Parts: sequence; structure tokens; C-alpha cells
Amino acid sequence: MTVDSYKWLPGSLANYYRGLGIQRADPVPWTPLTKPIEECRFALVTTAGLYVKGKDPPFDLERERQNPFWGDPTYRIIPREVKQEEIDVAHLHINTADLLADMNIALPVQRFLELEAAGEIGSLAPSHYSVMGYQQSTAEWEQRYAPEMVARMKEEGVDAALLTPV
Repeated sequence: MTVDSYKWLPGSLANYYRGLGIQRADPVPWTPLTKPIEECRFALVTTAGLYVKGKDPPFDLERERQNPFWGDPTYRIIPREVKQEEIDVAHLHINTADLLADMNIALPVQRFLELEAAGEIGSLAPSHYSVMGYQQSTAEWEQRYAPEMVARMKEEGVDAALLTPV
């Protein structure tokens, strides 16, 4: 089955993205689960630019305003105990109103805690991750930040990560 990644975008925006010449990993990196979902520990990853107010700095929007083709490659760690009122958003390329009303749209912590309580997943990891999804250059992210996130997930015994692209 062919997947149309641009199906829901306006035509001019879809054409822009089609013309970017995205690098593809071949073969697609995929690791099948080695145990049932009911025994797996999950981490959540979002591209929504979420951060914990008063604990973490926001993503660097000022530099992005100066150079609209730059996106902050860093990440923020969101604890599993986070509450909606503790979350803020720093992202210039999305409408943040819905995320500020319900973070579960992009980082479904409460939904996964419900799945954990119901025994439908093994557990929810202590840490989850937020990045700014707008990245024209991914070199720094690929070489530094992604390996840091993956290492931390491994330290916390994560079996699977759910990515919610925004």
C-alpha cells in the first residue's frame, strides 16, 4: 500500500514538501517488539515544542524568528507526573491553543496512564520527550540529541516509543 504523506495538506504546501527531496533511510529502521504490549514500557515523543513551565527553558523562538529556516534541535524531558497547567508550548509553526487546552493531543500522558492502570500496557516510562518539529537541518539532532534521548530511554527500560508528530 502506498502512503500519501501529503494527502491532508493544501496543494501548494504539499507540492513544496514533495519538492524538498527528503532523504529516506533504506531499509527503514524497524525493530519488532520482543514481548506483548501488555508487558512493554512506553515512552512518548512529540514534535509539538512542549516544555514544563518554570522548570525548562522554552525552545529558542527568537533565533527562529531571525532565521525562519532554523529550528531548535534540542529536546525537553517531560515527566510522567506532569499536569496540564504545568505545560507550555514554544513552536512558531503550529496553532498552540488546542495543545494548551489539552496536552494529550500531542503527548498523551494521561491516556497512557489509563492504559497502564487497565493493564493494557506494561508501564509508562518516567520520562517523555518533546522536540520542535520544524527542522530544516537535522544533522545536530541526529548526531547529538536523538542519541541522548535514545540512551535515556534505554536506561529507563523503554521497549517502545510512540511518536506524535505535530
